[in-house]
Amino acid sequence: MESSPLSSSLPPMVVGHQNSRRGSSRAPRQGSRLGFARNDLYRLENGRVHSAFRAPVTPPTTQVLQAMSSSYHYISIENVDPLSDALPEAIDFNNKVDNKSRFINQQTSHILLRSPPPSPPMSPPKHQIPNKAHHFLFPRAQSSVLPDPSRFFSPNLLSSPLPTNSFFQNFALNNGDQPEYIHPYLIKSADSSLSICYPSLSTNPSVVYQIFNPDLTISATDKTGPSHVISSYSDLSVTLDFPSSNLRFFLVPGCPFLTCSVTGNTPISISPSHAILSFSSNSSLTKHTVKLNNGQTWFIYTSSSVSLSHGLSSIGSGGFSGIIRIAVLSGLYPIHESVLDRFSSCYPISGDAVLTKPFCLEYKWETKGRGNLLMLAHPLHLDILTSDCCDAKVLENFKYRGIDGELVGVVGDSWVLKAHQVSVTWHSIKGVKEESYVEIVTALAKDVEALDSSAITETSSYFCGKSIARAARLALIAEEVGYLDVIPAIRKFLKDTIGPWLDGTFNGNGFLYESKWGGIVTKQGSADSGADFGFGVYGGHHSHIGYFLYGIAVLAKINPAWGRRYKPQAYSLVADFMNLGRHSNSNYPRLRCFDLYKLHSWAGGLLEYADGRNEQNTGEAVNAYFSAALMGLSYGDTHLVAIGSTLMALEIQAAQTWWHVKEGANRYGEEFAQENRIVGVLWANKRDSGLWFASPLSRQCRLGIQLLPLLPISEVLFSDIEFARQLVNWTLPALDRVDVGEGWNGFVYALEATYDKGAALEKIRNLEALDDGNSLTNLLWWVHSRSDELEIQHGDGGKYCCFAHCSALTYFYIKCLIVIVSSTLLLKITSEKLF
Repeated sequence: MESSPLSSSLPPMVVGHQNSRRGSSRAPRQGSRLGFARNDLYRLENGRVHSAFRAPVTPPTTQVLQAMSSSYHYISIENVDPLSDALPEAIDFNNKVDNKSRFINQQTSHILLRSPPPSPPMSPPKHQIPNKAHHFLFPRAQSSVLPDPSRFFSPNLLSSPLPTNSFFQNFALNNGDQPEYIHPYLIKSADSSLSICYPSLSTNPSVVYQIFNPDLTISATDKTGPSHVISSYSDLSVTLDFPSSNLRFFLVPGCPFLTCSVTGNTPISISPSHAILSFSSNSSLTKHTVKLNNGQTWFIYTSSSVSLSHGLSSIGSGGFSGIIRIAVLSGLYPIHESVLDRFSSCYPISGDAVLTKPFCLEYKWETKGRGNLLMLAHPLHLDILTSDCCDAKVLENFKYRGIDGELVGVVGDSWVLKAHQVSVTWHSIKGVKEESYVEIVTALAKDVEALDSSAITETSSYFCGKSIARAARLALIAEEVGYLDVIPAIRKFLKDTIGPWLDGTFNGNGFLYESKWGGIVTKQGSADSGADFGFGVYGGHHSHIGYFLYGIAVLAKINPAWGRRYKPQAYSLVADFMNLGRHSNSNYPRLRCFDLYKLHSWAGGLLEYADGRNEQNTGEAVNAYFSAALMGLSYGDTHLVAIGSTLMALEIQAAQTWWHVKEGANRYGEEFAQENRIVGVLWANKRDSGLWFASPLSRQCRLGIQLLPLLPISEVLFSDIEFARQLVNWTLPALDRVDVGEGWNGFVYALEATYDKGAALEKIRNLEALDDGNSLTNLLWWVHSRSDELEIQHGDGGKYCCFAHCSALTYFYIKCLIVIVSSTLLLKITSEKLF
């Protein structure tokens, strides 16, 4: 891994941490350490708070501190190395204090930057200098199940890690001849030709899918040869070359034109699959209109004059060199023609997506030709596209249909997308009421007592990861309810279960590194493509690794010495699916799972599917980036916090946009919307009501797989309470089936608790079985951290409570007041006394 595999141009920030006792009216108990109330991202500079999301504002904190206690001084936090090993665990005011980096409290020895329980200070921040630790790789593996990338990737690309879940993945697998959905067209490469289809949509109560029937096939006349070569790719593009045919196709998601570069004065053949009803050309012979008997009208634009001949089902040219652009006229919007004419001369050849600052993503396309660039935005783009920082102009009436919803025209070669801001918190958002502590602690004691690493027989990376994350949840709940007696047992379990995976001593499996594609595989997966749910062929890496990262984040938080020891391995796991680097000497591809055009993750890996990539578990996708952000908190890595938070926020909005099917919504057609409240498996080219492991009748499994694991961030994922009610009411009848076990029911009741705590709590108390990644403690924590007052939020992608309506500065003021009022109640104790 590079010295800064996750680095970007994000500004330096200091991360505040959550107060585990928030939500309680009781003063902190003796011996506890007071933490911050919420994990906002901010930095302090020259006496002013700089939010990660807002311009600097002078807070009243200085005056409040001076008025309430002359022994408190407000000093700016500045010059914190964003790539340092960690922020200090606590500030010792018995030592000399640097004026540029401290809050000073002369009465209390420690004011924390980290939530309780305390732990020994980590070593002082150091500048990251590349060394062996930063380039840690798991032991090398020789996989017997991975495909050979050299068949399709250009030789100059083979020395770098290669994408394994990209929008064009089918072009690099098996024969490379399965179609991919590159909005708004389905594209298929086969037999030295490329076919384009503007797909029709088929829908029924169980599935929605786009049908591939080639509308036009482009090839070089009388030339055949080997299959295509992927000569280049970027975040938002892939280039396919047909060397024997002198054809190069620039495939860019969201481009309404198919763009082909022709060299060598090559004769071109364009073959429709339907009969040609009429064919005409403009006077300059640079625009040709083809009307087919299936009702479609296609335009062929050329960069220079070319005479095209045609028959009933063929179009041909003499020798031609230049650019050909092909676009379909949407039957619903006849004004398309003039728009296509206007923007036909400017074409994209590549595109990058840049994380410029927290919760902000910028698209930048490299173009050639004349004029402005015309692209298409899907519904989530339109929800978060901002005109504040770019000149992108939305063409409201220029639309294409598609399985993801209407694709709307946007003019501009640069877009700025701003996701809804979401806080990363260790503990519940609104706090747990003290009257529920006894019930939670009772369950907690039993769950912790049952932890036994020696009894684990499971060797799957997925299920081991779930058991690790389940135990880590218990530690954070113990913090929140102040029951620290169980922390040592949980810490031991986490060390005993995580360590062997990181140091290579786990019996029966383990992490390895393979260099053919560039990434982590497992011992089992390197020999069996079906083992570990396809992890060895890069399936679901974010889901599996996300669970490990959650455990690592928590263990590094409560045991910093362990965190320091295993930091290289931890960051190697993160980099496997979250590397932002574009360097040729990187060990991992850029953002392995995350699709920067669709704005969510894929899990399919290096397996060929007729419907393209797929993703089943949105809850686990959110958890992956959430856990990475938490790990950033543990290590004081503000870049990792910002990147994880941003990808997490986008993942949440994507799930709400495409997996959540609300009553009255018509995105997937009336038949599917009436029968389904949530999608099972979402494919690039299909929406399926079934799951990999369950039929559409198992509605509780569908709800559960989109919710688990149950975390503080789950409240944001299902922040629309009215939709939660719809989903639960749709699911509950499925629980009455005689073949349904109770394992998934806990997730249904957890979601019911968002609007009916009493009914849900009674059902949870009577459960006799739980999902293996869940616990009674976690369910009780969830129910008892729900608000008594129902706060219903309507609409797509929004948030409620602190996520939408309270600024980071407001919470900062509260934090400072809590410090002042409560500091005299704190006892000075050492970490050793707590643990």
